[in-house]
Amino acid sequence: MEQWEYLTLMLRARVRNRATREYLQQRFNKKPKPYSPESMIPELDKLGAEGWELVHMQPIARVGGKEDVQVSGSDWTSSYFCVFKRRKPGSHVPVSVAAVHNPTGSP
Repeated sequence: MEQWEYLTLMLRARVRNRATREYLQQRFNKKPKPYSPESMIPELDKLGAEGWELVHMQPIARVGGKEDVQVSGSDWTSSYFCVFKRRKPGSHVPVSVAAVHNPTGSP
């Protein structure tokens, strides 16, 4: 039976270092802005290489000291609540018996 595991992260769009700036300039041929959403791509690519698939992303105003999330009260944000999933090791995708015996679907 197919089973999933989940990961939640707060990601921040922020051009922090030279490597990120150079990546954005090369990939998008533009001067990166300080809070460019594309600055999250290297982190998203890293998670994707680990098998995580981004299934939800929502902008949030801020994360509180108790890790609670403020969802309104700010017109601008660079913080995002993200949910990822990946197949649990050892789980499998159910395969239809009909598809195995007759892959073309013809009678």
